Amino acid sequence: MIESEFTFLLFSILPALVVGGLAFYFFHTNSKNEDLRRRFLIQRENQKTALPLKLQAYERMTLFLERISPGKILFRVTPVSEDAKSYASLVINTIEQEFDHNLAQQIYLSADCWDYIKTAKNATIGLIRKASTQEKVDNPDKLKEVILTALMEKPAPTDAALAFIKREVRNII
Repeated sequence: MIESEFTFLLFSILPALVVGGLAFYFFHTNSKNEDLRRRFLIQRENQKTALPLKLQAYERMTLFLERISPGKILFRVTPVSEDAKSYASLVINTIEQEFDHNLAQQIYLSADCWDYIKTAKNATIGLIRKASTQEKVDNPDKLKEVILTALMEKPAPTDAALAFIKREVRNII
């Protein structure tokens, strides 16, 4: 008798457990899908505002690299005296000021891109410093000549960073 009551109870509860388990599974799956859909919509909305900011940062850093390119900065910054070392110092300070002005752009760039930009800046400064320490460099015109001659033998340090920025922007768009 007890065995038949237990079997009856089991057959009565079993469908309820199956229905409850299926309801829980479908509710859980639906909740997860809805959460993923909401996250996707939020991400898509954020992308609408973030992409223009990222592209603007890449544009600004491209402009920075073009402005500090040795071939351009030497003609843009005019010497204030006939001393080559003071002219080199003036050019280096101009590069540092340009860099400091664009520091905030790093939050929109990848770490690799930012490293390329810093390396290009430091290599450009190193090129100017190295040229200014040569014995034959005694005035700003001679300094320009030495730097521009060095650029004929190998590409400007900023060229690699510009190429990296172009590749990265192509991947974003």
